[in-house]
Amino acid sequence: MLRRYPLSRPRLTMRAAGLTLALAAAALGTGCASLAPPTPIAQNAGDGVEHYRGRFSVRYEQNGETRNTYGNFDWQQNGANATVQLLDPLGQTQAIVRESPRGASLELPGKAPLTGPRLEDVMHDALGFALPVGGMRYWLRMQGAPGSQANIERDPQTQRPTRLMQDGWTIDYQAYFDTTPLRVKRVDLSRDLGGSPLAVRLVIDE
Repeated sequence: MLRRYPLSRPRLTMRAAGLTLALAAAALGTGCASLAPPTPIAQNAGDGVEHYRGRFSVRYEQNGETRNTYGNFDWQQNGANATVQLLDPLGQTQAIVRESPRGASLELPGKAPLTGPRLEDVMHDALGFALPVGGMRYWLRMQGAPGSQANIERDPQTQRPTRLMQDGWTIDYQAYFDTTPLRVKRVDLSRDLGGSPLAVRLVIDE
């Protein structure tokens, strides 16, 4: 269950530092190599620029085994172009995900970038799970992504969205910043596709 995931910054024990990211396990043979932070996305006039920083945790199945991974993330979105940097709790970049209308790429320490037309396929092949980056840019705005039907449930008193369902994903809005306009602070995403459950928690710090 997602409620078992850590919501506060984890203590940096030697065991935690070694096991925090399944991404590191996916990059077997890379030693202590790490990636340089990505170049900030250029801001083009007329595009919607968004920037999120925070923590993530993922629970998924790989080869019949349940796996857990967590760390920090830095997400830059400019229109249809997204760059997601995944870091371990020590601040080392463990993976850089890029998505644009031209295709997707995934960079892991010590390895050549992996590319493909669909980000989900690239991430799943390399890591064993895939983050729904294309949909999350809309879900974090509390709206459905274009192209398919989305169902939104709201709190009857505040009218704040509490749940959104789209494309097999269930998005539960757990907490909001006390700001105007309304911004999501914590969100849980889950999906069970073909008997392969995947659960993601994002805690946005800024």
